[in-house]
Amino acid sequence: MKKPSLTVIILTILCLSQVNGQFSEKKKDYTKYEGFYDFYYDESADKIYLEVKDLEKEFLYIPSLSSGIGSNDIGLDRGQLGNEKVVFFRKAGNKLLLVQPNLKFRALTDNALEKKSVEQAFAKSILYGFEIEEERNGIYIIDITGFLMQDIHGVINRLQRADQGSYSLDKDKSVIALDRTKAFPENIEFDVTLTFKGTPKGEYVRSVVPNPGLITVAQHHSFVALPDDGFEQRAFDPRSGAYPFSFYDYATPVEESLIKRFIPRHRLKKKNPEAEVSEAVEPIIYYLDNGTPEPVRSALLEGGRWWNQAFEAIGYKDAFQVKMLPDDADPLDVRYNVIQWVHRSTRGWSYGSSVADPRTGEIIKGHVSLGSLRIRQDFLIAQALMNKPFEAGDNNYKPMLDLALARIRQLSAHEIGHTLGFSHNFAASTNGRASVMDYPHPQFSIKNGEIDFSNAYDTGIGEWDKVVVAYAYSDFSDSTNERNALNSILEEATSEGLRYISDQDARPQGGAHVFAHLWDNGKSISEELVDMLRVRETAINNFSIDNIRTNEANSILEDVFAPLYFFHRYQTEGATKIIGGLDYNYTVKGDGQLTVAPVEKKVQKKTLEAILRTLDASEIAIPKDKLGLFPPRAIGFGRTRESFKGKTGVSFDALSAPETAADMTLGLLLHPERASRLIQQKALDPNNIGLEEVLDEVVSNTILKSSKDAYLNEVQQNVNFRVLFHFMNLAASDEVHPQVNAIANLQLKKLQNSSSITDTAIKEEFKRRINDFYEHPNSFKVVPTPKIPDGSPIGMDCFH
Repeated sequence: MKKPSLTVIILTILCLSQVNGQFSEKKKDYTKYEGFYDFYYDESADKIYLEVKDLEKEFLYIPSLSSGIGSNDIGLDRGQLGNEKVVFFRKAGNKLLLVQPNLKFRALTDNALEKKSVEQAFAKSILYGFEIEEERNGIYIIDITGFLMQDIHGVINRLQRADQGSYSLDKDKSVIALDRTKAFPENIEFDVTLTFKGTPKGEYVRSVVPNPGLITVAQHHSFVALPDDGFEQRAFDPRSGAYPFSFYDYATPVEESLIKRFIPRHRLKKKNPEAEVSEAVEPIIYYLDNGTPEPVRSALLEGGRWWNQAFEAIGYKDAFQVKMLPDDADPLDVRYNVIQWVHRSTRGWSYGSSVADPRTGEIIKGHVSLGSLRIRQDFLIAQALMNKPFEAGDNNYKPMLDLALARIRQLSAHEIGHTLGFSHNFAASTNGRASVMDYPHPQFSIKNGEIDFSNAYDTGIGEWDKVVVAYAYSDFSDSTNERNALNSILEEATSEGLRYISDQDARPQGGAHVFAHLWDNGKSISEELVDMLRVRETAINNFSIDNIRTNEANSILEDVFAPLYFFHRYQTEGATKIIGGLDYNYTVKGDGQLTVAPVEKKVQKKTLEAILRTLDASEIAIPKDKLGLFPPRAIGFGRTRESFKGKTGVSFDALSAPETAADMTLGLLLHPERASRLIQQKALDPNNIGLEEVLDEVVSNTILKSSKDAYLNEVQQNVNFRVLFHFMNLAASDEVHPQVNAIANLQLKKLQNSSSITDTAIKEEFKRRINDFYEHPNSFKVVPTPKIPDGSPIGMDCFH
């Protein structure tokens, strides 16, 4: 074996010493940040070097988006959180690896080999590999610039999924943002400005970016110390109103479930657990974005503070607080629970997110994002419903603003609730206003022929909210059996008639729960629908040029009218769920609650009668005298996504609006899943209504109706064709029981040669379309109506 020469040995030593000492020689020129991890910034190269002392020490890594694109449709908002991860550094060769362990699968045991067997059974993830720049006395220096300057938030993928174009990261136009790069004892924060270059494709990106070929946003990286082991987990119960947090424990005895379910919650303890009322060791404090303007600021503070009423009810004093965010604080700093005011080009969702310890479910940071355009839509609804609000003067806006601010208080409480660990409760409106975690529709009534606005929204926390806070945050003494105490809280709520049903059972498409609806009011949804139609009719009859200010374009008046015209849409959504509907609870063995039962026939029939009113031209046609208010759109006032759509070009389309409204009703009432449930319902109880009865009633109240008024007759014909298309949809669907196909086909055959259709042209067109349907069944698609304007006021839980 040939020995290396002395020259080679010397050169090797010199090389190694240069690599190992290069950072130390230059660090005096770098800016040092001392904190949870010390790091250095090299301005000349725009690089960040991290000092790693403790290998294998777990910490929390949180990516986020510190400045967004501003489009609700693309969905990249300022302050948007990514998924938090437990990570640690591990040395391998000349690298430090950033490793994310697999916490979904665990072994909670003292047996090290059993733990290791589970760890080796499931994949982990290596998020990055860093070459070691220098190592001295067990301290490693790594360049983390490449890790920070990547698209960790997935902007490129989001743009592609939204069909907005193909983009890539332009590193030449991307830099570290020092103004939001900071170090603290328990967390360090890095911010980077990233530019994405590409070829724009969609209108969303073109509408919000000055140069859509170059999109610049900011992404944020947080390294955070994990909490100590003092957090006490609380068992999840499906009746509790809390979200589930779960993982698999492979050390569980065979006779028990592998899945361990707990609830996510903030750490909260009484200073004196034995006292009836006590302050908290550390109160839960939320901070409102200091960029929020008045009077919204005061409304959000007030609404958010409602939660303290629920904490007071379980013996805490000032345990929940809402303050203004300090001017020098960063909303993404994990030390602050934040209510953030987010701007977009179009109205969109508000949502409550959280950063939680993936090991335990402990909520470390609540983060609420409130869309700033929400209040403008609430103002618009009030403007449409009030009788001649600007007749007395253009400054008479306070009643409308007051109504909008009342909604904003509710919104603040609702989204904060998600960040406290609570899910929606869409059955709460059956008990008056039992929860801010429901979606509240404004409650109006008719008094002396006028709309009464005095009871539009609630003004405090609900009784259900007190229950879920009691379950999640009650501090029990050591002598108390926690499981029994928690069960007592839920049993008492049930005995008081409080109901809890969440998202998957409340959504309108295919939903079936008799009480769980979005944006509804009242225990009897059919009676509320009738009342709402009366309110709508009154407001439409009152609607005039005085619903806008002097010198405002009539085009604005048309947009004010849109939410009024579709005012009944959400109560209709809820009503359709009664047909073929069910009453059920999230039961557990021994709780004594109703498990599941069909909705009574008389309730379904009464509700169907109310629903069919929304298909009646005399109910949904825009009155003729109102059509003169809506000329072709003025220059500079083009239609938006929240405007009426139509088929008549520049003129206002009086036929398409009711066609769109009717199609909404029919799409829900004749949903394929609902149709199949009606087959099953009739089979189990021949006395209940079935699909055939529902279709017969629809035909009798639409296609077989006629009007002597030519305008109403044309409106009804548009509705009737929507009925035909939805019957065809049921006849052709392969997602239903065959019996549904059979009954729908029978209805089509009846209509094909019906002598009850008196208009010859319409009769022939029905026949032609039905013949074409049977000749080309594979090419059938429901003919679309003009799209219903955007409407859902708020929503979407986005809990991490």
